[in-house]
Amino acid sequence: MVANNQVNLFTIGFTQKNAQQFFELLKKANVRRVIDTRLNNVSQLAGFTKKADLDYFLKTIGGIDYIHILDLAPTQDILDEYKKKKGDWSVYEQKFLNLMANRQIEKKISLDLIDGACLLCSEAKPHFCHRRLVAEYLNKKLGNINISHL
Repeated sequence: MVANNQVNLFTIGFTQKNAQQFFELLKKANVRRVIDTRLNNVSQLAGFTKKADLDYFLKTIGGIDYIHILDLAPTQDILDEYKKKKGDWSVYEQKFLNLMANRQIEKKISLDLIDGACLLCSEAKPHFCHRRLVAEYLNKKLGNINISHL
């Protein structure tokens, strides 16, 4: 149960980090659960963060749970328009915010689930990344979430 209604939610991207840096950041922050927000988490480009490997590494290295929540990922269309067609961030952001609202993710995600959790995606920094948008959206809808980007 969440104490004092204060929820700590972390975010992390795996690119530009080696495995040691990645897992040490999670352990130092006392992350209890990694919530994978990627649309594709089985690609060879995911390296040490491929779904099955990551689940094993998290449990073995840090005693950290792993869950993949596809509703927290953009659609392939939204992703392709931004990444492959070099679209505008503000358009991507609005489309993804609309998608989260349509999916009503705030009704599928409990404060207990995200307290001490870390949203995972690939982007090294949170500025132009959907994990930041997810965290901010949940804070707006559920309130009192302390967001820290690792």
